[in-house]
Amino acid sequence: MLRRKAVVIGAGIGGIACAMRLQSLGFDTEILEALDAPGGRAYVRKADGFVFDMGPTVLTVPHFIEELFSLQQDHAMLGEPDFPAHVLDEDKRVREGISGGPNTSKYVEIVPILPFYRIYFDDGTYFDYDGDPVSTRTQIQRLAPEDLAGYEAFHEKARAIFKRGFLTLGYTYFGSLGSMLRVVPDLLKLGAVRSLFGMVSTYFKSDKMRQVFSFEPLLVGGNPMKVPAIYAMIHFVEKTWGIHYAKGGTGALVAGLVKKYEDMGGLLRLNAPVQRILVEDGVAKGVELASGEMITADVVVSNADYATTYLKLVDKAHRRINRDALVKFRKQSMSLMVIYFGYECRDNDPDLRHHNIILGPRYEALLDEIFEKKVMSPDFSQYLHIPTLTDPSLAPAGHHAAYTLIPVPNNASGIDWDVEGPKLSARVLTFLEERGYIPDLAARLKHMSFITPDYFAETLGSYLGNGFGVEPVLTQTAFFRPHNKSEDVHNLYLVGQGTQPGGGTPSVMMSAKMTAREIARDLGVDEAIVNGVPSQH
Repeated sequence: MLRRKAVVIGAGIGGIACAMRLQSLGFDTEILEALDAPGGRAYVRKADGFVFDMGPTVLTVPHFIEELFSLQQDHAMLGEPDFPAHVLDEDKRVREGISGGPNTSKYVEIVPILPFYRIYFDDGTYFDYDGDPVSTRTQIQRLAPEDLAGYEAFHEKARAIFKRGFLTLGYTYFGSLGSMLRVVPDLLKLGAVRSLFGMVSTYFKSDKMRQVFSFEPLLVGGNPMKVPAIYAMIHFVEKTWGIHYAKGGTGALVAGLVKKYEDMGGLLRLNAPVQRILVEDGVAKGVELASGEMITADVVVSNADYATTYLKLVDKAHRRINRDALVKFRKQSMSLMVIYFGYECRDNDPDLRHHNIILGPRYEALLDEIFEKKVMSPDFSQYLHIPTLTDPSLAPAGHHAAYTLIPVPNNASGIDWDVEGPKLSARVLTFLEERGYIPDLAARLKHMSFITPDYFAETLGSYLGNGFGVEPVLTQTAFFRPHNKSEDVHNLYLVGQGTQPGGGTPSVMMSAKMTAREIARDLGVDEAIVNGVPSQH
């Protein structure tokens, strides 16, 4: 039987995951990547002997990764239970030290990280969040004893939201308004549509605890003041399955996924930027590369930025729904400045952790300036990542490779990052030195470079330099978020953080499965393959 051809634009984690699933569905799949290496936001920077993951570093829900490494030709696993019983037992999760399943371990080594995060407050105190119920309550008792009862109530509310919002609805594709309306009563009952910070504030009196239990949406591009309370499920996702690290960095996970994809017969082309999606009579027929080369396909999947896909790759004549006005009207997430630096170790260095959240003196006001006012702030919060505490292989002996990530406004701000980038990087590194996080950092520094929203806009093709695609506010959630199946062009699909269900590595993997399901349904792929029953012929 003649095999169908699928082209995937972009080798981000979402694009690779979707391509793997399409390959398992029986397509001849080709990924076209504009850069010289795969990964997209998970690109790897190497300099002066240091290795830096440029993007995502927090891995959760390792059984999602295991499912990808378990795929086979004619064995798509789209119909298997998404949350098998053996991964739902809280007593058997990360504390057994098991991260990578047997198929994952053939390609990459994944290990648990504890604590998940050390969260520093501006007064120098900190909260080690590790998901352990005894440890969590002990630290609340130490920092805000008045919030112990509130935590118990919050914990139960977050559990209920997790069970309904993630375990039950996690893979629900909201392709129609009716599919959304059917779940609204449950979400209203759970209070999951109010703002996360508003919900958290009803349970916690202390500013510190309000910050600890609301900051996590920042890691997927959301403003805690604006994201719906359904994002409380992130707390429970982390608590249930822990935080993990791929030895060699997230780039090693990307390399493992690419190797698995190629082992399945998939093709990856680098330095192959797509210039436009070819459309005839309302049907996607393939793509044209910047070189002028035409590639025909039965299905086109874009892992490029949602806005960029429609504004730059699909001609206006073919867009009835996703017109320029609608695409530009959607609110984009904030952006990031990320500083990559390598420095010498010292025996008396402060006791930092693999993942450190360093909160500034302001929380609500700073978020308002980043997301709403879009101005440069006098202060900042940051996520300081030091993977060499776990994996020394990323730096020369006696050194650390680190990055620190600072949320900043996207390019709707009009900020000149050629001017402000160097200023902010200097301020951040001086802060880390003077506040004692890394004493004498300037004298020990062996490498320093940084990216700004301009990198996201110019190199990654993110509209307005957004860091996480469309911002996850209520009016851009579920059905109201960009759809994985194009409403304008038949056989054109989207995948990744800008589509359903949203940002973050696990959500991107879920997006790949959603998109593959829609393709299988639309193109009538054999149910035996879709449901994970290997072919008998």
